[in-house]
Amino acid sequence: MPISGSMASRRRGAVVIASAVFCSTVLTAADPAPAEASFPAAPVPRLDWKPCPEGPGFDCATAEVPLDHRDPGRRTIELAVVRHRASGPGRRAGTLFFNPGGPGGPGTVQMPQNYESFPREVRERFDIVSWDPRGVGNSTAVNCFATQGEAAAWSVSKPVGLPVGEQQRRDWIAAFDDLGRRCERRDPELLRHVSTADTAQDLDQLRQAVGDPQLTYLGISYGTFLGATYANLFPGKVRAMVLDSNIDPQAWTNHASDAEPRLTPFLRLGSDLGAAATLDQFLTLCGSAPASACAFSAGGARATRDRFDELMLRLRQHPVGDWTYGRTIGDVVSALYVVHPGWTDLADTLRDLWQGRVPKPAAPAPAPPVPVPYTGVEQAGAILCSDSPTPRDPGVYHALEEAAALRAGDAGRFWTWAAEPCATWPVVAANRYRGPWNEPTAHPVLVVGTTYDPATPYTGAQAMAEDLASARLLTNHGYGHTALLNPSECVRRYESRYLLDGTLPPAGATCEPDARPFPALRPRGGIATGGGGTARTAS
Repeated sequence: MPISGSMASRRRGAVVIASAVFCSTVLTAADPAPAEASFPAAPVPRLDWKPCPEGPGFDCATAEVPLDHRDPGRRTIELAVVRHRASGPGRRAGTLFFNPGGPGGPGTVQMPQNYESFPREVRERFDIVSWDPRGVGNSTAVNCFATQGEAAAWSVSKPVGLPVGEQQRRDWIAAFDDLGRRCERRDPELLRHVSTADTAQDLDQLRQAVGDPQLTYLGISYGTFLGATYANLFPGKVRAMVLDSNIDPQAWTNHASDAEPRLTPFLRLGSDLGAAATLDQFLTLCGSAPASACAFSAGGARATRDRFDELMLRLRQHPVGDWTYGRTIGDVVSALYVVHPGWTDLADTLRDLWQGRVPKPAAPAPAPPVPVPYTGVEQAGAILCSDSPTPRDPGVYHALEEAAALRAGDAGRFWTWAAEPCATWPVVAANRYRGPWNEPTAHPVLVVGTTYDPATPYTGAQAMAEDLASARLLTNHGYGHTALLNPSECVRRYESRYLLDGTLPPAGATCEPDARPFPALRPRGGIATGGGGTARTAS
């Protein structure tokens, strides 16, 4: 979902799983059977494409789909859809559907903002289509406030980033308990039908609407869980599927257990450990660079880590303006997602805070070609709370935070509280999918994992590749959240070949990023100019 806070716009529309995120609750609804024929037939949506109102080059449409795919004759909802046509005349290969993650990422905003990040060959050969999933953005959306003023008043009633101290913990818990009750009053029926399984069924409707016999798909972050869900609900419809920065589906669903979990979803995924390892890399590389390249450098890796720890301790007692410890940790994790320019901007922010100055506001993200929708935190929460169980007692989260801090430091505190709002989420999903994850697909899936990922650690990609019936793991020895937004020409070549003709990378293939963090550090290894079949492989 979109990151809140001053660093969000610096990531140019990059998608994340958490920042102001909720997570999940224990659900008791029956799981859908993993069979394509298990859903009643619904009319295929008609997409009446027209130029988007606020941006050239993109077409917009609205799809009407059932609220409940098990009962398609009842209420319908609308999905906002966006398209960029294949740029190579006469060479169109089909449609590539893209989900930007979150959950709660509005595809009508984030696909256009990140369109140039798609491989050139893919842009030439495919129409690229994205959409705001049900419950999100310009689609029929979860909105738990009657006015913008109500939403703003609720937002300032809670700490930013994560709570610090007993009073802030009480304020945080009370605010999200209040939000859940507001949402239940506004549209409880919609809340029961925004699970990933519901969205996977929407995706198959959209596939039919564009006339493709099978699905070509790229999902990043949470979009990998959506892709895995689709692949197991509609295994015969998979033409090509790239899953980039993966959620471990077994950990996300708590191994399909009905028992209340001991850990939150993000702690089960190891998001705290991934963020801690990535932060350590940031501080190490920053400290190894001169201050002209990394503004927060203290002249060495150890000294820079010590400076960061001292700054965090200082902020707990003495915020700089409205930059509290909680806000700063939230923004630190967010800024690690996109290396260029995110890591340089993060270093600038930390330097300013170290010197007692309020950091400069971030530059705004590019305007999308559609009206900017409301994307309140309840939209991500409604989806997350439909999928991934979390402890239901708010009183246990302080102990979970302290345990996570022992293994992952400040990042452990952030990722613990990111899940707490689902502890009091009031609505149970009517339709969810918890496995199995190994339904044989018509074609194999390409799984891409980055070794230093602050949200979905590399272990998630390893688990996804193992869980799916037929998948190939491509390892990106890089930094940040998703290879799409942290470019590697090597990854792009492999993805392009796979999407165009189904050619998978060789087993054990690895790639490197195009550029290492901080200009003073020169790329290591020989893969920066390689890619595709020339990339080195793991022994």
